Amino acid sequence: MRILLGVELRFCNSTPFSTVQNPFGRGKTAGRREEEKRSRLRSMGRGGKINHAQKKRGDFSERRFCCMSFILSCESTVDLPFSYVESRKIPVLFYSYLMDGQTYVDDMLRDSEALPAFYRRLKEGQMATTSQINETDYLNFFDEQLQKGDLLHLAFGSGMTNSVANAQTAAEKMREKYPNRRLIVLDSLASSSGYGMLVDTAADMRDAGAEMEEIEAWVLANRNRVHHQFYSTDLKYFRRGGRVSGPAAMIGTILNICPLMHLNADGRIIAYGKVRGKKNAIAATVNWMKEHAQGGEKYDGKCFISHSHCWGDAEETRREIEAAFPKLRGKVRIFDIGTIIACHTGPGTVAVFFMGDEREAGEK
Repeated sequence: MRILLGVELRFCNSTPFSTVQNPFGRGKTAGRREEEKRSRLRSMGRGGKINHAQKKRGDFSERRFCCMSFILSCESTVDLPFSYVESRKIPVLFYSYLMDGQTYVDDMLRDSEALPAFYRRLKEGQMATTSQINETDYLNFFDEQLQKGDLLHLAFGSGMTNSVANAQTAAEKMREKYPNRRLIVLDSLASSSGYGMLVDTAADMRDAGAEMEEIEAWVLANRNRVHHQFYSTDLKYFRRGGRVSGPAAMIGTILNICPLMHLNADGRIIAYGKVRGKKNAIAATVNWMKEHAQGGEKYDGKCFISHSHCWGDAEETRREIEAAFPKLRGKVRIFDIGTIIACHTGPGTVAVFFMGDEREAGEK
């Protein structure tokens, strides 16, 4: 399985780690609340549908009544804390990895000691490998969810893994078993917290009353506008993954070379440049964001950062971004890269995620 990371999103006015508030207040009669709900629906248009402008800018704040008529699910490579995903009522299908002959399930920060222990074992020289989620696992997971209701599943990007093909095959079989259920499986074309932001925004839309098909249309229209821009100060794991040759990795380490990478339109990692030293890598990342973010330096959306066991580098990157983009909506948020993606990046990777122009195809 190949790998990468995250993104930003300008989506809902509420922060991604806040719950949707009840717009109808407390202490009101049921009839009064229902009448206010109908009034809000009328003001939004027929059926309260999200209009084209809202879809384009990712603004779902006007629709605040909760209508969870289906289940939204994802996979553990969203690189968001499990406690948060659970609080948003999003079932998770877990990846696993093999290290020193033992299989471990992706932890998603459920155990505060699991991720530090993982990096200690990497430092000791233990190898970690990952594998796809197989069709049987998807069948069991989908079956469990479809017993409860309709299902919209956002899968880990196909540029990272072929698991989504197994998900699609399993979905076809489940549609035959549950002909009266709706089941949609979407390729996120995203990774790490970029994937997480798509899922989080889908949850905002769901909680605001959007239908499965509305969310499907929004994800398909916007998944390639989530930029995944990252650099690494440790070339060893990228050499193992074939992104950097052995001699280049050795020379790069000696000369303090940092590769610059991003995700293309197919969701694949593209190494497009290299700079000497971490400060130049941060500067190049900020310049990329200036060039591609919506509105350039006037960008007023959100920005997320993921890091693999290098909080200091992530924090330094955050400071530079906040200085360069004074109109950012809220502070840049920093998250841990989970064990599955870290199997491929190793320590020393910092990824920046933001909303911008369409990601390009090809190898540039």
